[in-house]
Amino acid sequence: MTAVLDAVPDRAATVVVRNGFVVRADLDPAWEAKGLYVGPLVDGPDAEAALGAVAEHPIDVFAALNDACTAEPLLVSVPRGLTVDVPIVIADWVDQDGAAVFPRLVVRVGEDAEAKVVVWQGSEDVAAFVAPVVELDVARAARLSYGEVQDRTGRVWQITSQVGRADADATLTGSHAGLGGDYARVRTDCGLVGRGATGNLQAVYFGERSQTLDFRTFQDHVAPDTTSNLLFKGVVGDQSRSVYTGRIRVEKEARGTNAFQTNRNIKLSEDAWAESVPNLEIENNDVHCSHASTVGPIDEEQRFYLESRGVPTEIADRLIVAGFFDEVLEQFPVPGVRPLIEAAIEARLDRREQP
Repeated sequence: MTAVLDAVPDRAATVVVRNGFVVRADLDPAWEAKGLYVGPLVDGPDAEAALGAVAEHPIDVFAALNDACTAEPLLVSVPRGLTVDVPIVIADWVDQDGAAVFPRLVVRVGEDAEAKVVVWQGSEDVAAFVAPVVELDVARAARLSYGEVQDRTGRVWQITSQVGRADADATLTGSHAGLGGDYARVRTDCGLVGRGATGNLQAVYFGERSQTLDFRTFQDHVAPDTTSNLLFKGVVGDQSRSVYTGRIRVEKEARGTNAFQTNRNIKLSEDAWAESVPNLEIENNDVHCSHASTVGPIDEEQRFYLESRGVPTEIADRLIVAGFFDEVLEQFPVPGVRPLIEAAIEARLDRREQP
């Protein structure tokens, strides 16, 4: 867990959450003086209004469990007009064997404000169930970049709900790296509720052994002239499985929508399995929308090109996988975290080559 803190040495705030409880919350006094708040929700500004402002109703039974069982919700509140130009880092750690943990994070960015938040989710080698709920509330003309790295160990089940809302002319960017867990699911709801709002959703994931990585995305265009771009890229090896199900929904009033959805998958073994199901639901004719998905092995032409220049097959495959992920990783909101994600991917490729 300390690796992420070392990777991002310049931080506006640092929070450590252990088994659902906030055990450390350090906020730079200079940012605190400007009105930034990072800490337990109960002590934050407008605490009663913040919780559930975006996830007003639980989207499934796991979100309902979070509502009922969350121990100590965490609030990031950026006041109107403030640009926080260094990241806010949250380390979410689970080390209690047999635990059921329900972390809750609310990020609220005021009008014309800006912030970057990264959450690193790790664990000891314990058997646990984790059901986080994340609420991302982006006010008019505000910008929020939210990055999440899920690197739990192999006996953890995690089912995550991310619910975001972008008001007029706001931009919400959500990035996810799905690496760990036995079964790990992320449901992402991105609501573009104000005219001119933008939602950018991107993810990389790498399944190994018998992991199942499950992604469900909803790009909901409610207001006119809104834009959403989704790019999810995944690799599955060994006997692992991945599922992607995505939906673009354009409401009747959302004329001028631009919405794009792409999911691409590489299978590294015959026993691995990937499924991709993109969907469109459009109720207005004045839109530009597209979706695309692919599932297949490593491209033989790319491999042959590298082999023909003397690159051994194993190294060629590693280079192809690294290049495959690069398009998403270069957009990760906190660049300092990228080497950690790349190292985790390298470790998976190393294990694959071991006899």
